[in-house]
Amino acid sequence: MSENDNLQDADGKKEVELKEATPQEEPTPQVEELTDAKNEAENTEDSDNKVKADSEAHAEIEASNAEDAEDESNSERHEVEEKDYHAMSMQALAEELNRLLKHHKIQTISKQVNEIKAEFNEKFSELLEEKKEEFLNDGGNEIDFYYTNDTKKLFNQLYKDYKQSISAYYKEREHNLKQNLENRLAIIEEIKGLLSVEENMSTTYKTFKELQEKWRNAGPIPRDKYNNAWNTYHHHVERFYDFLHLNNDLRDMDFKHNYDQKLKIIERAEELAKDDNVNRAFRELQVLHKLWKEELGPVAKEHREEIWERFSNATKTIHDKRQAYYADLDKAFEKNLEKKEDIISKIQAVADDKANSHSAWQKKIKEVEALREAFFNAGKVPLKANESTWAKFKDTVRTFNRGKNKFYKDLKKDQYDNLQKKKELIKIAEENKDSDDFAVVTPLMKKIQNDWKKIGHVPRRDSDKIWKQFKNACNHYFDRMHEQRKAENQHLYDAFDKKVKLLDDLKSMEFTGDNKADVETLKNRIAEWKEIGYVPQNKRYIDGKFYKAIDEAFDKLKMEKSKLEMVKFESKLENLANNNDDTRLLDNEHNFIRKKIDEVKSEITQLENNLQFFTNVDSDNPLVQDVHKNIAKHKKELETWKAKLSKLRGMYS
Repeated sequence: MSENDNLQDADGKKEVELKEATPQEEPTPQVEELTDAKNEAENTEDSDNKVKADSEAHAEIEASNAEDAEDESNSERHEVEEKDYHAMSMQALAEELNRLLKHHKIQTISKQVNEIKAEFNEKFSELLEEKKEEFLNDGGNEIDFYYTNDTKKLFNQLYKDYKQSISAYYKEREHNLKQNLENRLAIIEEIKGLLSVEENMSTTYKTFKELQEKWRNAGPIPRDKYNNAWNTYHHHVERFYDFLHLNNDLRDMDFKHNYDQKLKIIERAEELAKDDNVNRAFRELQVLHKLWKEELGPVAKEHREEIWERFSNATKTIHDKRQAYYADLDKAFEKNLEKKEDIISKIQAVADDKANSHSAWQKKIKEVEALREAFFNAGKVPLKANESTWAKFKDTVRTFNRGKNKFYKDLKKDQYDNLQKKKELIKIAEENKDSDDFAVVTPLMKKIQNDWKKIGHVPRRDSDKIWKQFKNACNHYFDRMHEQRKAENQHLYDAFDKKVKLLDDLKSMEFTGDNKADVETLKNRIAEWKEIGYVPQNKRYIDGKFYKAIDEAFDKLKMEKSKLEMVKFESKLENLANNNDDTRLLDNEHNFIRKKIDEVKSEITQLENNLQFFTNVDSDNPLVQDVHKNIAKHKKELETWKAKLSKLRGMYS
């Protein structure tokens, strides 16, 4: 069989339209025309049977090679990395488009560019809607709205560059394809003309080889012309070899060269059949078939069937290994498909679960991000399911994003409502910040401060600005109010300053050792303190500090405890007297002393009752003596408390 009998067109379909010629690998000498025609018919019948066995393997090779018939860079299309454009920001999408334009041939990136453009437009539309809503909320007129940004301008320019480049490419390619076709047809005409040239056969043969070289370098042609052009070319090449039989030396030399080269191709194909990397082997096998078909001519008849069978066997081995490899891959891909469908279902479940708080949505966003990562790490799926799975994944993620965007859009609307409410409070604060009617305005200012706290969040870009505006107006008012009140109560602040100095002097006071004199000094300090008078309401804490210091000073005196207690109590009463606007303090102290008196009396009664248990015990017994001491101690303490009560009652009178 001749391998050219198995030629296919650029679309991978068997050529049935061409009736001009059915080229054979080896020309048939004219003197043996009838005999060879019969043999050729038998050989063709045998070859047809062989074709049926090997057609699938060869068809795959032919289809792959035919793909390059029109565009020699076609194979690069599959090498462009596809990314998750849906997850990219607008800036990242613009940068990715720029990268594709710089690092890939323009004709290989159309799919990626279209996906990037769709994602960019969708994201920009969402941004445009947000900006329009902000514009209207700020009081703008819808007819006046316009928005763009630097990222949008950059993307538009990059896409314009792409459209210009791809248009120029296809225009140039169309011109080149037509020109290459014309060149190839001209080469065919020149080969046809060699049959009528009357010159030395060696010269004619040399011209023929030059024309073959020109054919090899003539470049791609329109796909729909590919098969007819190649068949026509081979037909006239075969005719030339028929013509060349008159010079057997040249023909045999060419046959030998082709035979040697085809043996090398076969040996390499047989090596590839042992290679475990089936994809690499298949790619190189494509090249070998192209060399066999397009670069080399026929071989001697006695070798034809043998070498073709060897080449076909190696081809079939590689094909079978590749089919088995992809069968195993398909099983793995089916499992990956199940994983991805499960992940899509989980994303859909997250999307269906409605959340109504920012924290809940942030949690959902993290869940979906983790599921997205799992989706991309799940591996490839069967080719037939790839597009539909990817589309379903994107649709599900978009459904989630629409829910998320709606929530934050509504949240933003609430924030704009809050913004208007806070602006109303700012207006009230600024209208009243210079008022002198403090009795009326102060409650109002305190109310709007509380109202401000109850209003929720506002857009982040406005938050600091309006807070400063509101705070400044409130501070301005309260600072004025405090300054005026301070001026009206300056004597109270002067009194506070005097008390601060007197307290400092008390803390640094040195005792003489004469208790009577030192007590008198402390009493004088108390009198001075009372004479100074009132201090501002918010400064009255200083009284507590002073009387605490007085108590500490009395504790340093070397006096009888009961006397010291009474002196300290008198000091305490002086302190209570300073608060005569509130008799509750005296009442509390009165109740406290009465309670202590009752407690001490109860203790004495209990101790005296205990003595009755010691009737038969000597009076000098240590236990009896301890009881008598305790009774005496409590009676003395009772006298002190009674004296305090008497002093306190004197305060009432």
